[in-house]
Amino acid sequence: MLYDINELDGTKIYHLMAQTIIPRPIAWIITELNGIINIAPFSFFMPASSSPATLIVSIGKKSDGTNKDTFHNIKITNKCTICMVDEYNLEKMHFSSKELSNEISEAKEFNIQTEIFSEKFPPKIKNATVAYACSFNQEINLGDSRTIPLVLNVHNIFIDENKDLKPVARVAREYA
Repeated sequence: MLYDINELDGTKIYHLMAQTIIPRPIAWIITELNGIINIAPFSFFMPASSSPATLIVSIGKKSDGTNKDTFHNIKITNKCTICMVDEYNLEKMHFSSKELSNEISEAKEFNIQTEIFSEKFPPKIKNATVAYACSFNQEINLGDSRTIPLVLNVHNIFIDENKDLKPVARVAREYA
């Protein structure tokens, strides 16, 4: 079947892309603002370049149409940490996708332990095998979009070489 994008609503387009661009790694993004640690997963995420080291993550809006806390925090602090989701963190990652007030920390609400790995960036998930310390580079304006792509510069990469990487990705409607 051939789909004409101009004839589809945003939800249908999202589902078509999310179920056919596979696998998609999950960026578990940690930001910190006013002492509150925000943790949220995003599956529209990918490397953009290795020189300079950059990542792109697309951040949607909250159900009420306002910007998500992750976007807000990155724009204010210019910093975030991205952890790759390992299979043993799948359940906590799923919980952290719930929409909470910006005054509530997902780390505390869902007992997600974090630890400092770089003094200049938000903490990483304590048992994450891979983490990236990133700064905000630019926002990509897509016009009247419910998604805002951000280009992030990578400053540090943490890899726990004592653990096997068992990443989780979105594959259609499921995780793999």
